[in-house]
Amino acid sequence: MKVAPIVVFMFKDTEGFASAISEALHSNPSSSLTRLEDSFELSLEGYGIKHLKASGNVSHFVDDHGTYKVSIVAMEHYEPPVLACALNEVLNKITADKSSLMPTLLIPFLVESSKVKGQSKSLRSDESKPLIFGIQIGQNTDIMQALLNKTQEPPSSLRIQHETFACFLHFVRVMQLPSFFLIGQASQYLDNKSTKQHEIIHAIGEILASTTGLQFSEDRVVWNPKKASGESKEPWRALYG
Repeated sequence: MKVAPIVVFMFKDTEGFASAISEALHSNPSSSLTRLEDSFELSLEGYGIKHLKASGNVSHFVDDHGTYKVSIVAMEHYEPPVLACALNEVLNKITADKSSLMPTLLIPFLVESSKVKGQSKSLRSDESKPLIFGIQIGQNTDIMQALLNKTQEPPSSLRIQHETFACFLHFVRVMQLPSFFLIGQASQYLDNKSTKQHEIIHAIGEILASTTGLQFSEDRVVWNPKKASGESKEPWRALYG
């Protein structure tokens, strides 16, 4: 799978976080970059999975010489254990081209604050300014340093209980892929949940735009979060406490 040296990698979700970021990121009017749309569908039969494929969409920003500058991957959401198989397959395809440098992955997540444990009270997500944690994997490069300067270093006690994040973090460490995670957290219980999450999307989008040479337009963000419900989205989890 051909990608640019910088890859923004996200998972499609029911609330539209990935699509909101993807649609709002676009080429700067003063640049010569054009946007090309593509898709992928990869077999998982090698893992014994015949009824599903690893699929998603890719947007490439290409200059007038045909050089890929930035790619945005929006992969379908999968539950474990299919998640690990699908993610492994896609990452292998992205890194298969040995003739070019290993791409740097920028991986934004929006996580419910209830799944973020071990942070101090002063770093809670209800502060006036959206809090974006930054986690670097790999050597320090110019883009990594720029991202570190724009995000908050998580405390050593921080634990993020999010299966997709944990799976991705494991793979990039094992595969030694230069990666940077941007973690925004949104409260599940605040009355202004939609407004708060919109602010976090804007903050993450601006960070991505400033480090990739793209532009983030807030007026292009389409965000329709689901209303909080007293019922669990995954009732089977109640069996395990």
